[in-house]
Amino acid sequence: MAADEVRKDLRAAVAARQELGPEYEAEIIESFLEKLDAARVARQPGEAAQPVQPVQQSRETDPGGLALAIVSVAAGIPITAIAANMEGTFAMIICWGGLVGINLARSFSRIVRN
Repeated sequence: MAADEVRKDLRAAVAARQELGPEYEAEIIESFLEKLDAARVARQPGEAAQPVQPVQQSRETDPGGLALAIVSVAAGIPITAIAANMEGTFAMIICWGGLVGINLARSFSRIVRN
């Protein structure tokens, strides 16, 4: 039974309970549970239940990621000026490659940890 069907049946059961009153509550609940059990039994043999998706960690649980990015950009500005003045474009590319490498290593370590 799909989740939408379960919701629809549950809403119908609640509406029936409101119309019929509390004296029929046990019968309404039993009827709903029988439909739920029948749908579970009717599921195809190879069909599995939907897997539960893992909860994604929010950025609030990773306070160092944003700080590292900000520090990298702030450090990149004077590094770029010094490298361009002293050695040229190739030195700038090496410096920025190092900063990007540090940020990528941080991101990969976080992925591996989770």
